Amino acid sequence: MITETSVDGVRTVLAHRPGPVTAGLLFRVGRADETLATSGITHLVEHLALHRHGLSDLHYNGATASAWTHFHVTGTPADVVEYLGGVCASLRDLPMDRLETEKEILRTEAAGRGRGPGHHPALWRYGARSYGLTSYAEAGLTGPSGLTGEAVRGWAEQWFTRENAVLWITSDAVPEGLDLTALPSGSRRPAPAATSALPRTPAYFCGEDGAVVLTAVLPRSTEASLFADVLGKELFRALRQKGGYSYVATADYSVRDGGSATLTAFADALPEKQDAVVGGFVDVVAALRAGRIAQADLDSVRSARLALFDAPEADAALLPAHALDLLLGNPGQTKEELRAEIEAVTTGDLRRVAEEMWADALMQVPRRGVEWAGLTSAPQHSDHAVDGRRLSMRGDDRFALVVGEDGISLLDRGRPTTVAYEDCVLMQVYPDGGRHLVGGDGFTLTVEPTLFKFTEADLAPLDAGVPPASVMRMPPRAPELLPKPVKRVELSPLAPYIGLWVMLSLLTGLLTWGALMAELHAPAGPGADRVLIGGFAAVWALCVIPTVRTLLNMRAYRRQG
Repeated sequence: MITETSVDGVRTVLAHRPGPVTAGLLFRVGRADETLATSGITHLVEHLALHRHGLSDLHYNGATASAWTHFHVTGTPADVVEYLGGVCASLRDLPMDRLETEKEILRTEAAGRGRGPGHHPALWRYGARSYGLTSYAEAGLTGPSGLTGEAVRGWAEQWFTRENAVLWITSDAVPEGLDLTALPSGSRRPAPAATSALPRTPAYFCGEDGAVVLTAVLPRSTEASLFADVLGKELFRALRQKGGYSYVATADYSVRDGGSATLTAFADALPEKQDAVVGGFVDVVAALRAGRIAQADLDSVRSARLALFDAPEADAALLPAHALDLLLGNPGQTKEELRAEIEAVTTGDLRRVAEEMWADALMQVPRRGVEWAGLTSAPQHSDHAVDGRRLSMRGDDRFALVVGEDGISLLDRGRPTTVAYEDCVLMQVYPDGGRHLVGGDGFTLTVEPTLFKFTEADLAPLDAGVPPASVMRMPPRAPELLPKPVKRVELSPLAPYIGLWVMLSLLTGLLTWGALMAELHAPAGPGADRVLIGGFAAVWALCVIPTVRTLLNMRAYRRQG
């Protein structure tokens, strides 16, 4: 049985489990609460709060998610008291002498952590705000003007408070001596509102990692959770067992906030199998939308879920999810209520979820569009360019920057990428004059002095218009890292007539070969018509050389776009 109480103003849930005690302290703050310019600040607070524990025999850790931060420990009741009391004390008085060292550790952690193909959809769905920030590197950890000690301390005081926390403990009583009074008083914080960078769904975008990923945001429900299990079984059956196209084919349901969850389906593929995986993936979803859902599959996933409630420590196993519900503003459900909901789900419910999933679907595909499946392309460019001063690219007038009073645009052969100053969430400024901008919708552009000729006066509207909180001063870049202008390849004047030149090359080649064969087999012996052969060979060379040069020119022209 799960019981609720309070410890020093922190909401607390308890459920008994024999053996060592496990406890977790959840705070309602995560990456989705940050801005791109300050991203990484929650993770940094988490690391600083754990530093004083150092090397220990305790099994403890911390984790920062999109909407919450979690400190957890397993040990004796005394271990739990020591750990949680130490975390709270550190949050109240962070070891700021470790600030730069922990930044370096976090950058090293990020460099060694594979991001995986699933990190792209959040950027395309949400842009560079709210839950989309999980797709980005933690920009606040870099640059001399990154996160300061004052900013980090203020963030901890604002978010890591008693009212904004929930504690769970696998015990029927609060361990004696537990003291959380070091946490400051504050207020409960709702989950961040989701932003959107998608004008419509279902939509798709092309990824570069060869995976097929589908995400959809659904209302939190038992039906949606079970549907994810059924979808995973169907994808595995179709793409691995039957088709042999994928090694991993699965689906997952994860809580996003109090009312919404993210369903993610994934399948990998070798380059030569990617089209087959996309087709098979879409076919599986279409079948579920059409109601072709086997009762046996629903019964199978239902039985697996219900088996969790039959375990002797089921209440303790449910504690973290129950605490998270409370943190996100939901009343936690009892084991009996959850069981009843699972038993009530029908195949008709799953079909409805399949339709809801498709209506909100964002699909990552390896290389080709999937308009044939009814999806539209996610925006690849902005819908407008600003009016202002035009700065052409050195050596290639197909590209230009336009600096306006309200925003800046990069024109790529007429296609605009625009960042409005007021919507700029990050502008990294380099000592060499380079600037890297990210808009709230996720579109990015760079202003490079090696590529565009401009003065500081030309960029005055940009520097004045971007919010100061979004500006980050960066360290100098090594010269070899600076982009260099590429000489543009102009199309050869012979290109429109390349077919004629290929035919002339083949014809003169055949004439030369024919004359040579005739000379070699002439009754008078070889040597009589060398002048004729030489003439044919010269004409052939005059045709072949410009033909080959034109073909190479056309190939280079196509490669440069």
